[in-house]
Amino acid sequence: MHWNSPLSGQRTASGKYQVGRLDFDEIVDFAQEADSLGVDSLLMGIGFHMPDPLPMLGALVRETQHVKFILAYRPGLLSPTLFAQIINTVSWMSNGRISLNLVAGTSPTEQGYYGDFLAHDERYARSNEFLDILHHLWQGDTPLTYNGEHYHLQDTQLGLGYKGGGRPEIYISGASDIAQQTALDHGDCWLRYGDTPEGMAAAAKPVLTQGGRVGTRMHVLARETRQEALADLAAMMGNPDEEHRQRIADAVASSDSIAVKTTFDLAGTAETDWISPMLYSGAVAYRGGPALAIVGSYQEVAAYLYEYKTAGISEFIFSGWPTQDEMRIFYTQVLPLLRQHEHQHEHEHEHEHEHQYAEHTA
Repeated sequence: MHWNSPLSGQRTASGKYQVGRLDFDEIVDFAQEADSLGVDSLLMGIGFHMPDPLPMLGALVRETQHVKFILAYRPGLLSPTLFAQIINTVSWMSNGRISLNLVAGTSPTEQGYYGDFLAHDERYARSNEFLDILHHLWQGDTPLTYNGEHYHLQDTQLGLGYKGGGRPEIYISGASDIAQQTALDHGDCWLRYGDTPEGMAAAAKPVLTQGGRVGTRMHVLARETRQEALADLAAMMGNPDEEHRQRIADAVASSDSIAVKTTFDLAGTAETDWISPMLYSGAVAYRGGPALAIVGSYQEVAAYLYEYKTAGISEFIFSGWPTQDEMRIFYTQVLPLLRQHEHQHEHEHEHEHEHQYAEHTA
């Protein structure tokens, strides 16, 4: 159970983004509370509209003790050798508390800001080479000479390896077939935007049947009662930021990401703002693909999340409005109930096996 870290400062209660500022003290406070709550990892996102996550991650690992950090980064911004050197350094600074979320890129327009003009599938081809090189370096296959379509290295070696001789866990984002295959070939977990448990089960099947893990990125809004949750949702959606909605719409129109378009199509084709009684899509137009939200009482949200687990989804990266308050609610009120569901079903499963064994021996 992971959470998305704010990278410029807290969002306001209405969920409007704060752009063009950086309050690092707020981000440190957020990370330290996540540390105390038992958050598994904090996702450090990337985008032209926010500060770069790398320097902040280097500081945050020294301000925390237990929480891990999932660094989102794009192959093509740095050479694989330099990137491995940076990650190895952070692994020593943090005692291995770093994972990677490698994103091939969602917008040709934004990629162009960084001088990258590759098409969608070519970006994934480059990502596969990037990851291939990283794996070789972490496996100690050095000096490494590599001749690919996108990268050429000669006798590459690094003096500082990954702490403990291992490597970070690797999450691969995307909804396309090539993203799935990249996750299977080079990653540990395929990560995609949310859907209903049934929709996620269908999408996850090709990865799960080949031994991969599947995670999702969503929002959550949980309150003591469903009535309170719906009232707070209505308040948060009041006075929406139409200017930001238009920016999101323009970004989606120019995007070549299957993940982005799939989520917006899912939200746009729903007859109402509710894809299911628990899954609210009305915020997607204002806040992007991750804003598909599970909304309900503590008990309802916990039970619904267990449906995702039975569908094979083993990792979740959540956000909320405002995100620090929602994180506190989730980890103190919802997660204990979800663990109860897990223990209850494990107990029932054990009894079922005992009963079957007794019948067999009889």
